[in-house]
Amino acid sequence: MIEVQQLREGDPATYQVLVREGRGESRHEVRVAAATRDKLTGGQHSAEALLEAAFRFLLDREPKESILGRFDITVISRYFPEFERELPRYLERA
Repeated sequence: MIEVQQLREGDPATYQVLVREGRGESRHEVRVAAATRDKLTGGQHSAEALLEAAFRFLLDREPKESILGRFDITVISRYFPEFERELPRYLERA
């Protein structure tokens, strides 16, 4: 289960993402600028939906314990160049 909660407003806004799998959980603090959200979602989804999709993408590739504890959403593309290309498929399920 993935839960997203806004911690701080502003631009970029900061969100806490809680990932629960099995008996464990991990917490992540992620910054999302409005321009980045609009670019990644075509302006069609909220930051919360974007983060849920992004974390499903990440969890398909690595365990929750390997995901950085604090990062800007743009960092994902540095580790996974296919992120922006594959994200629409994950957003469809949001």
